[in-house]
Amino acid sequence: MKYVDEFRDPQKAKALLREIQTLTTQFGKTASQPLKVMEVCGGHTHSIFKYGLEEILPDTIELIHGPGCPVCVMPRGRLDDAIAIADYPNVILTTFGDAMRVPGSQKSLLQAKAVGADIRMVYSPLDSLQIAKDNPDKEVVFFGLGFETTAPSTALTILQADAEGLQNFSMFCNHVLVIPALQALLDNPDLQLDAFIGPGHVSMVIGTEPYHFIAQQYQKPLVVSGFEPLDILQSLWMILQQLIQGRCEVENQYDRIVKPEGNSVALNAMNTVFEVRQKFEWRGLGDIPNSGFKIRPKYAQFDAEVKFTLPNRQVADHKACQCGEILKGVMKPWQCKVFGTACTPENPIGTCMVSSEGACAAYYKYGRLSKVAKTAVGIN
Repeated sequence: MKYVDEFRDPQKAKALLREIQTLTTQFGKTASQPLKVMEVCGGHTHSIFKYGLEEILPDTIELIHGPGCPVCVMPRGRLDDAIAIADYPNVILTTFGDAMRVPGSQKSLLQAKAVGADIRMVYSPLDSLQIAKDNPDKEVVFFGLGFETTAPSTALTILQADAEGLQNFSMFCNHVLVIPALQALLDNPDLQLDAFIGPGHVSMVIGTEPYHFIAQQYQKPLVVSGFEPLDILQSLWMILQQLIQGRCEVENQYDRIVKPEGNSVALNAMNTVFEVRQKFEWRGLGDIPNSGFKIRPKYAQFDAEVKFTLPNRQVADHKACQCGEILKGVMKPWQCKVFGTACTPENPIGTCMVSSEGACAAYYKYGRLSKVAKTAVGIN
């Protein structure tokens, strides 16, 4: 298939749904004991809600929403650190738009901007580099966050800054790694999963090879998927084929983009600039060993954690917010007691309601009315 419309063909979707229904029946799954499949990536969560896939799938399949939203896993303490940087004199802090409304312990970056901090939204870390060139009397700091998807662009920006000899540019590094997070989930006794829909964007960079431990060590199938409706449905069909045939493998549905070995240019840039932290705090998941990047000493002149003194505190989540349980996959968005009432996209209490890839925001936008309707007639 060549065009987007082909990946949204309703007739092909109906055919796949019939196949999925037949396979779940053969596999012996029921509504009371459904097949539990986690989609790791927030982009998949968004697509699932946007196209109503959860509504049309048989009730013998339960989709579990994972921690693959980069904004959602950012802990409050790291947001406080970013705000502390922005409060320094002569500092311009730049970041992506989604990060602007993530609540810290006292305020968000957007609220800090409203009371006078110079915080600017950018579309690329290279935009921050240009701001540094345009403002030589200011210290420009890019608040870098995201999985391996966005880390290469940050790494390449630091290499560019080094090549140009810029003295007034640095980066507050909060890039995280997907594989340690998956291992932490698999080691969680409260979460029972049958299979994974693997992240498409991250896999463009790291490839499919790093996931093999999931199939080999934990005996869980994983299919790396694209983001269109037919991509996700086909990935579920591939998972069911594996389970029925007694296989447990890593398969690549998104092979039009993802290669087993990943992207060598992106991997080389990351490995040149970054090294792995001993641990990094994830919202809802706590400290996970070897799960985040930091800037190598060779590039310390571009490391905001070296340039600035930061609070560096762990801050507990808001008492009413249950984002942690949602990120771990043990709770659905609508089960949170503040979902859609005290916590909305306009006034988010937790991170899952901020990013468009967050499960709460996606469900609030696309799915909450259907859930209310189902609840009214006694369907859970």
